[in-house]
Amino acid sequence: MSRLVLRGAREPGDVAVADGRIVAIGEVPSLADDTDLRVDGDVITPGLVNTHHHLYQYLTRGWATDCDLFTWLTTLYPVWGRIEVDDVATAAQVGLSDLLLSGCTTAADHHYLVPRGDDTVFDALAETALTLGIRLHLARGSMDLGESDGGLPPDHVVEGLDAILASSERVADRWHDADRIHVTVAPCSPFSVTPELMRESASFARSRGLRLHTHLAETREEEADCLARFGKRPLAVLEDLDWVADDVWFAHGIHFDDAEVARLGRSGAGVAHCPSSNARVAAGMCRVTDLTAAGVPVGLGVDGVASNEQGTLLPELRQALFTARQRTGRADALTSHQALDLATRGGATCLGVDDIGRLEVGARADLVTWPGEDLVDVPDPIDGLVLGPDRRARHVHVGGVPVVRDGEVLGLDLPAARAELGRRARRLWS
Repeated sequence: MSRLVLRGAREPGDVAVADGRIVAIGEVPSLADDTDLRVDGDVITPGLVNTHHHLYQYLTRGWATDCDLFTWLTTLYPVWGRIEVDDVATAAQVGLSDLLLSGCTTAADHHYLVPRGDDTVFDALAETALTLGIRLHLARGSMDLGESDGGLPPDHVVEGLDAILASSERVADRWHDADRIHVTVAPCSPFSVTPELMRESASFARSRGLRLHTHLAETREEEADCLARFGKRPLAVLEDLDWVADDVWFAHGIHFDDAEVARLGRSGAGVAHCPSSNARVAAGMCRVTDLTAAGVPVGLGVDGVASNEQGTLLPELRQALFTARQRTGRADALTSHQALDLATRGGATCLGVDDIGRLEVGARADLVTWPGEDLVDVPDPIDGLVLGPDRRARHVHVGGVPVVRDGEVLGLDLPAARAELGRRARRLWS
């Protein structure tokens, strides 16, 4: 059995890979047919898992920079309504490349805008991910509650219930369990969808063994909207719709009270923590330490690049650590190793996958090699990685296959893609 062996890492030592999985860690003896990759002094971690993203939002970086969430959304909905499928494909090229360079090997993209009913936008997202080699959890998002019916989005960006369900079936038929692609069913948020869509989406997803995802408890405005429309807090609304279960993970999950935290822990539902985006729109600070103590799976998310202009995952580890310490007033509230665990194992659990996000024999060989030259004087390299300056991955492997080599994304002219994205974004300014 031929192996790829990453040799000489400071942490955790050598890592050997065969048939897409990790087969040895530590001091790995050489075999005659090994292919060695020297990574002397570098740091190897599992590939990071991004549990919540909106790739299309790369087209609207720098918009509505001083707005709360609802004002931000109402400013951007009309702009997003002019986006074309090819715009989304270009945004995905750049967005997924930036994620790879920040050590992300699995990304969940929540896409809920279907340009003029053209759901080939989901094909474009999947095909881009396959080209780049990243694992994609493709969340077929949806909105069916427009302004005229009391929702937040304008009517021209929402879809009909029947069209959403038919498209969800088509996307699942084509892409679920394809190479590195998983499909998720993902109505957008309590203020942009009807209860009927939530119920029908859950029924369809469970009939196909698909996971469910939505935004929840992100802002006080959302809470007020649910109380006004349903007489209940957001989590109670979703519980009535059979959405509080272990096949569901929620984006943001900031405004849960003690009883709701305990309820989530009993249910097994997960939370995608997006600390930088939460701060950008002043939504609040997620109770990460309380959630994890209650047994809630918590992963990290970048969220859209229109609310987190950096668009990369590694900085979210530092931001999650800082946010936890600021919220609790405790300097030990979240450690660097715990932040890395959120970004790896925690994220994998949210996505319902048990063989990624782990640096263990038998796990999938989704590996990130981080430059370690500037960490030689740091006692714990994980502290240096999380708390130190931002960095690009040196090498990234997904299933043992190289997708980033020497800090460059393979299979894409990234500067050209960035230039094309800039041209498409500027078209939206007028």
